[in-house]
This record gives sequence, structure tokens and C-alpha cells, in this order.
Amino acid sequence: MVEVTITVPWADLEPKWNQTVAKLGAEVEIPGFRKGTAPANMVETQLGVKLQDEALKTAMPEFLIEALKGSDIIPIDYPKYQVTSFVKGQDLQYKATITNRPVVAVGNYKTIKVGRPPVKPVAEEEVNKVIDDLYNRWKARAGAVSQSGQNQDSGVAGAPQNDKMGGSISFQGGNEIATSATPPRNDAVPNGQTAGPDDNFAKAMGALDLNDLRAKIRKDLEDHTKLNNELDYEEAILQEVEKITTVELPDILIEDELNRMLVSLQRRVADMGLLLEDYLRGQGKTLDQLRGEWRPQAEKNVRMELGLSEIARSENVTISDADLQSEVDKIQDARVKKQFEAQEPRLHLRHALRQTKTLNLLKTLVAPQ
Repeated sequence: MVEVTITVPWADLEPKWNQTVAKLGAEVEIPGFRKGTAPANMVETQLGVKLQDEALKTAMPEFLIEALKGSDIIPIDYPKYQVTSFVKGQDLQYKATITNRPVVAVGNYKTIKVGRPPVKPVAEEEVNKVIDDLYNRWKARAGAVSQSGQNQDSGVAGAPQNDKMGGSISFQGGNEIATSATPPRNDAVPNGQTAGPDDNFAKAMGALDLNDLRAKIRKDLEDHTKLNNELDYEEAILQEVEKITTVELPDILIEDELNRMLVSLQRRVADMGLLLEDYLRGQGKTLDQLRGEWRPQAEKNVRMELGLSEIARSENVTISDADLQSEVDKIQDARVKKQFEAQEPRLHLRHALRQTKTLNLLKTLVAPQ
């Protein structure tokens, strides 16, 4: 743990203070003024402590980053801040408590040998299973529509009114295919029954015909298999990195990794329609027991992460500001994207991109087994 004391002259802090006043002042309503048009001094009086908290929350991480440049201190978690003294117009002084990056030693990673597992070909049975699953779901939905009477647009039973449905097929993992296609609004499936998958069914899935549907599904399965193969190869490389990494692991990193693993489990459990408490009860375990069982794996994950970071340092792997901004620009959710206006989230994203770039470099260095 490292404690850093930082002093910021008011001249350096003032622009950030004024930016915060303008930002918060746009939403402040003061009698006699239109929203966002009140003088700055009145806005400051209205906001009081909230203004100071907001201004310092933004400024302190940025000044800490500047202060640490060129030093041997590399934070590995979010620092804890404590304001020592501050009055508007005077210098800001505060303390930042940091968990410093431990000393990491990595063996000769350039001699790592990892065999790339062969890509397993997609069997015809796998394609058939996906088609059968899709067909059974489509048939059930079409039958439900027919029974509800919503598909009786024609007086001729079994006469399609619209046999070309919009839709797309996208492999999502396992043997599940997600499709935006909806059952026909007609009796293309009389009483919810047909002899089996046919061209009409394929069109409802967004394909030209059954052969086209089979080709699309096969490609999706092949792409998924190749992706899993690549992930297995990367995991094998990282396992070798972990084996040759020596480091005294900080407890805070192990706890962070355990929390990440639990969040991942919670999401999977939620997908099954359960609460984490229900899942643990079914397993006959407490949360503490689960964390204890997972701790060895969490330690391996952290050691692997730190080893990869050390290789990045050795190989001088960097992420440019342009690369970072390009990744931020890809974010579609405006609320999520706005979070990356702050320095700390950008630092974490830069780190993640650097780790990925380092892993890709390792893939070019690793000798085949």
C-alpha cells in the first residue's frame, strides 16, 4: 500500500471547477432566471457542498495520474481519496491510498510451446439437430397461432397468404439458433403439422430454401467451432504464462477476481430464472464455502493477468490515444459511452486492450508443440 500526498495549485484546479459549475448549472433552477442562465456565483451558492464534491471527484483522479507519471507507482485498483484541505481560490491538498503493482517475474515466455487443437469438422447430425430444433419450435408457434384463429385470413385451409418471411439466422452457441422470423400468419402449417422441414419452413427462417438454410446453419456452426478453438488455444497460452510467473499476490486482487467470478455465476444463474441464494441452497453450499473453493483458481487468474502485463511491459506493448478513442467510439449505448469521459474507466479500457494486444503478440511467438 502506498500513500501519496498531492498539492494542486488553484490556478490548475480553477478550469475544472468552472467546467463543473457550467455542467451542474445547466440543470439548476433559480427563481428569476431561466434554467441554466443563473450567474455562476448564485449557482455555487445553490449547489453548496455538492459542487465541491463533484468537482473534486473529477479532478483528483486526473491530478493523481499526472503526479504518478514517471514514478515506479502503478495502481492496480481504484485509489481511496481523502481531502486534507481545500477552500475555493486556494490550493487543494489531498491524499491518495494506492495498492501498488507488485514485483512480477516471468520466465522465458518466448520458449513456450503450445499445440493448437485441431478444428473439429461439423457433422451432418449437428446440422440436422439444429434444423429439427428450429422446426419443432416454429411448428409449435404456428400451431398456436392457428388455434387462436389469428391466421384465418383465407377461406382455403392450407393456402399460404405470405410464404416469404423476413428473418435472420444467427448462431448463438451450443446448438441454439436465434431467429427473428415469426410463424406465418396463415395455414402454411395446417393445424400445426407438416411432414417435416421443407422450403416453406426455410423461408420462414429467412433462407431461400431448405438447402440454403442448411448451408447457413453449417457456416454458423463452423464459425462457432473455429471461435471456440481459438479461445481454447489462447487459454492454453495463458496457462503456460501463469506457470512461469512468480509474484506475491495482493489480497485485494484475489478478492476482486473472486467478486468477478461471482458476478459471472450470478448472471448464469439469472439466465436459468434463479436467484444466487436459491442456486447455493440447491448446491448445499454457502457463499463463503464457494469463495473458498474458487480461491485457488482466482489466484491462478490473477497470476496469469499480472504475468501478461509484465510481458506487455517487456515487449513495450502500448495502446495509442487514437486506438483507445476508436474503441470508445464503437460503444452504441450513449449512457455507457459517457462513462468513458472520465479518466479511470479509460485507464481500465486501455489496460484491457493492451492485454489483448499482448496475447495476440504471444500467439506469434509461441512455438507449436
